[in-house]
Formats: sequence, C-alpha cells, structure tokens
Amino acid sequence: MAPKRPDGAGAFPKPVESPAPIPPDPVEPYAALDLGTNSCRMLVAQPKGSQFHVVDSFSKSVQLGAGLEASGRLSRASMRRTVQALKICNAKFQKHKVRRMRLVATEACRRAHNSRDFIRMVRKETGLWLEIIEPEEEARLAVVSCAPLVSVRTEQLLVVDIGGGSTELVWIDLSRVPGPDRPRAIMRLHKGFDTGDHPFPTAKVVDWISVPLGVATLKDQFRDVADDSGRFALMSWYFEEQLANFSPYVREQAREGFQIIGTSGTVTTVAASHLGLRRYDRTKVDGLRMTSDQIDTVIRDYLSLGEAGRQADPRIGKDRQALIMSGAAILQALMRIWPTDRLSVADRGLREGLLYAQMSADGVLEDGPF
Repeated sequence: MAPKRPDGAGAFPKPVESPAPIPPDPVEPYAALDLGTNSCRMLVAQPKGSQFHVVDSFSKSVQLGAGLEASGRLSRASMRRTVQALKICNAKFQKHKVRRMRLVATEACRRAHNSRDFIRMVRKETGLWLEIIEPEEEARLAVVSCAPLVSVRTEQLLVVDIGGGSTELVWIDLSRVPGPDRPRAIMRLHKGFDTGDHPFPTAKVVDWISVPLGVATLKDQFRDVADDSGRFALMSWYFEEQLANFSPYVREQAREGFQIIGTSGTVTTVAASHLGLRRYDRTKVDGLRMTSDQIDTVIRDYLSLGEAGRQADPRIGKDRQALIMSGAAILQALMRIWPTDRLSVADRGLREGLLYAQMSADGVLEDGPF
C-alpha cells in the first residue's frame, strides 16, 4: 500500500530570503571627511553619471597639529576645536541621511602619541569613527581625485598633494594606455598602486613618496628665522633636499607629454591670486593651467607684501596667510626640479578621492567619459 501523501504537499514552498546584498541606491548620498594637520574638510555627494554632484560641504581650519612638532602630542585645545568641527559635520550627515561614508585622518594623527585617545574622544562625543590611513592610501586617493584633469596627451604624470603635515608625490607612466582611456586608467588606481602585469594597458606607478613636510610642519622647522625672504629660500631648499631618493628626480625626462597636477590649498590660493579673484571661485580655479613664470610672479608678490601685507590681502585670507609661504616654497621647489613650465591646478583632493573610491567600489558610477 502506497504511503499517504502528507497534508500540504502540493502547496508552494515558503520563499527563502536571498542572502545576496541589496545593491546600493544610485542616488543615495555618500560622505567623505578629511581631517588633516591644519584643516577639517567634508563633502556630501550623490553619484551623477561618471562623476558626482556635491550636495553639501564643510571646511574649517582647526589646526589639529598645532604644537605637535615640539611635543609629539595633540593639544587639548586643538582636539577640542576639532571635535566641535566634527559635530557640525555629523549634523550635516544626519540632515542628508548619509549611511555610506568614510572619515579619515592623516599625518597629525599618524605622528601624535595620543592619537588613539583622540579617536576615542571623537567617537564618544560625536558618534563618528575616524580612520587613520597610511601615506600610500593618502597618495593614492589624491591621485584618483585628479583623474578628470588628466590630459589625453599625457604620457608621464606627476601628482603632488601639499598637505598640512606631509606632501605626497606620485609619478605615473601612462605611455602604454590609449589616450582617451588615460583618465579612466587613473581612476582604476583606487584599488592600489599595483604595478604587476595585466592583460590590458594600465597606468604604471613608477615611484611615489610621502615627505613628512607640509605647510604647517615646514613652517615650524624655520620659525626662528626672522627674515621673510631668507626663511622662504631656506624652506624651498630644505624641501628639495628631501626628494633626493625619489627615483624620477634623477632621470632625464622629455618635456613633451609631461604633466604636473597640484592639489592643495596652496596651489588654489596661488591660482586665485594669479587670476586676481577678490572672492574665490572654484569654477575658475579647478583645471586652470599656470606657467612657472606666472607662479613665480605671484610668489614674488607675496614676498614683497611681507607678513602684514599678506594678512590684509583678501586673495590669501586670514586663515591661510600664516602658511602660504611654506606652501609656496614647496611649490617653487617642485617647479624648479621637473621638466615642465606648466602646472595644472586641482581644487580637489582626498575627499574627492574617497568619494570616487566608494562609488566605484559600489558600482554606482557610469563607465563613461569624464
């Protein structure tokens, strides 16, 4: 006798929820925060085509690294200023209902003996979790942010990010990448500075370096030099000395097909001064190409103004005047060393690199031209 069929045997099976992750919403906001030695900068943005649309931003000079060179520690006052700025950022994250974000700290927190205590303090008082990143990732993200500014004719690329506590330089060989794909090849570096063999032409990182000198730390090295011009010359010479082991430094390079992209507050301030902007305009600065003669003219103007004149100059601003000459010393050294008389100005940096990397990893950016 055949066994009795159990009740409900003909019913549809109960559906099982798929373990596959829910794909990210292509219009969901992303956030990126860059806490440097001098400034706290934040962006909230939505993916838009192959790039993104900024919906909110915040930038403030918090001077987190003030006194770090002498004490090796973050001061109570600088930590308190920074926490207040981070509370404003967190309010903006909540306003825009941001769930996907990456918040990073760089050189000041890498060097400070009490940085872990500071990270815990931030977590307790703001609910935000800061991540201290290594110099290689900082350099890589700065490079990625500049991808839209890479010329299709560029074969050798140098990206320079002048920060508050360090300066990153990355030299990239694009000669084997077809011209139209060169900006996209730079974007692919968000996964790492991989120089291995690939079945398709890739951007090859020839060399990179993180110099532990930025606008704040270089200024502190020569604060005892009273003469303005003498201090500037010493800073430029000292920074150039730190590049002796950067391998492209000793190689003869052709001018044709070579591009330098500079990303920092120093570079954008020099560009704004060159343009004579009384009020900063990113649309006029980002992507501007300046000749070395134009850069030298601006720097000579800064030196002729003196400290009091720079403080009163609206093109520089009160927050930046104390650091502009150390940044200009770095910039002049770079233009003196390498075989080009032009610099591409990038009003972009770590925040943009963080956003591109997050969105690329989530697959919410279109794979089209910039």
